[in-house]
Amino acid sequence: MKAIKHSGLIVFLIGLAVFTGTIFTGSFHLTSEELDTYLKEKNYTNELIKSELEKAIVTNENLTIFEFSSRVRNAFKTSNGHYDALISKYNAEKNWDKKGAQYQYKIYGKPHTLSFDLAKIAGTGFVKENAVLVWWLTFGLAIIGALLFILPNFKTLGKPGIKNNGIYLESSTNRGWIAWLVLVYLVSFYLVLYFMPDYAVNWTFIFDPISKFLNGGLASQWFVYGFLYCTIMLVMATRMYIKYRHNKYQLIRTTSVLFFQIVFAFLIPEIMTSLNMPGYDFKNAFPLDYDFFFDWNLDTLNSSGAIGLFILVWGIVLTLVIVPVMVYLFGKRWYCSWVCGCGGLAETLGDPYRQHSNKSLKAWKLERWLIHGVLVFSLVMTVVTLYCYFTGAQSFLGINSQWIKDSYSFLIGAWFAGVIGTGFYPIFGNRVWCRFGCPLAAYLGLVQRFKSRFRITTNGGQCISCGNCSTYCEQGIDVRAYAQKGENIVRSSCVGCGICSAVCPRGVLKLENGPEKGRINPTDILLGNDVDLMKFVNKQ
Repeated sequence: MKAIKHSGLIVFLIGLAVFTGTIFTGSFHLTSEELDTYLKEKNYTNELIKSELEKAIVTNENLTIFEFSSRVRNAFKTSNGHYDALISKYNAEKNWDKKGAQYQYKIYGKPHTLSFDLAKIAGTGFVKENAVLVWWLTFGLAIIGALLFILPNFKTLGKPGIKNNGIYLESSTNRGWIAWLVLVYLVSFYLVLYFMPDYAVNWTFIFDPISKFLNGGLASQWFVYGFLYCTIMLVMATRMYIKYRHNKYQLIRTTSVLFFQIVFAFLIPEIMTSLNMPGYDFKNAFPLDYDFFFDWNLDTLNSSGAIGLFILVWGIVLTLVIVPVMVYLFGKRWYCSWVCGCGGLAETLGDPYRQHSNKSLKAWKLERWLIHGVLVFSLVMTVVTLYCYFTGAQSFLGINSQWIKDSYSFLIGAWFAGVIGTGFYPIFGNRVWCRFGCPLAAYLGLVQRFKSRFRITTNGGQCISCGNCSTYCEQGIDVRAYAQKGENIVRSSCVGCGICSAVCPRGVLKLENGPEKGRINPTDILLGNDVDLMKFVNKQ
């Protein structure tokens, strides 16, 4: 079995190395005709950017993607800098309106995005010309290797059941050097994905055939990410099925998050795009879907006819009606552990690191301030955005609409949810984003805290204080402290993943949906736990 696992690890690493190495392959240059066609499609009438790009990338040189990107960005900078100077001059001398004729020549957007668009046209080389073969040399090898590494666990794990006496002894699961290497790779991947997509253009060439099949167009970096996301969840779900094979709840829950991620978050939006509809993830509720009320999205929905109106109404009903009703009936677990793609990745890819969640009181206090702060941030942003959208104003209460949208997208949408939220799995645990940053989790948690039938019941007489439950709690809850006292666990942060119950050797913990009366324990009031005093008093 060890030989199979080691062989699988080697095959996986080869696939990963080839995938990473493709970034540095290929050559990039444009012809004048290709550049003219692109500029006309984008309606760029700026002669200066055309001139600068012709000098930079219309060449016979075989440029690497890094050289190509640098030249495009410099041309972008030169052109916009020129017109910024003109705008400043006219403003100073003639009180010139920024919406005047010269202003139209500026090019908006991120320089790396412009470079990515051009690189998709300019790229040549082995990867682009042999996309199917390269897919098998990257994803194919990685999938086969990972399965060879995982499948022998069915026998090596022995009898069904979970023990925590091994996870801190291996460098891959105890914040050792392997965990740090994983962190560096994940963080680097997200930095490229969000901020330097042109560097990943060769990855998109690998997926162009699949993208054409699903939506009729070429692959973007987001298509690559969506496919990669689903693939990782599928492979790591195999590990979940083996590890938690003794627990029916975990088997069904894992299948559920796979279904919602692959079908609702990936396939349906791609198929909708192929039918000239706005690609929409019908399970993605506001405020997790923070740009739902952005002006560009509202304009897209308004111009999409009946389907656009349906999406708009569905998004509002999902947030204001379906979410709170479902939380009342089943707790926030119905979404965070059964439906959400972020939770699905955390429960599959992140499962080996769940024990790293900080259980200290300081972490709990930080959690409460951060996650509710992000919720308030998202709500303020949405109010400002909607006010400016319907009134045509640029700001509301002194807050510029574009500035707050850009700030949230950069700080929360990219850095917190992506770079930190996933990249730091190996060090801070698998629910960093869900615990400290997700505004939807904060909203669900508030409902769960004050009005829900969900609780985890405990049988203190059976508890042997092994610590499995607390060790494996990804949300930083000291479950054992509740179990020892036989108290119900009613915490707004609990996502109801059920792992604490699955790893308990004595069946002490049970996830239940029952009458609201009796959910909260008297000792919770005395200890100042995450409950509401008046709610408890009124229930007695």
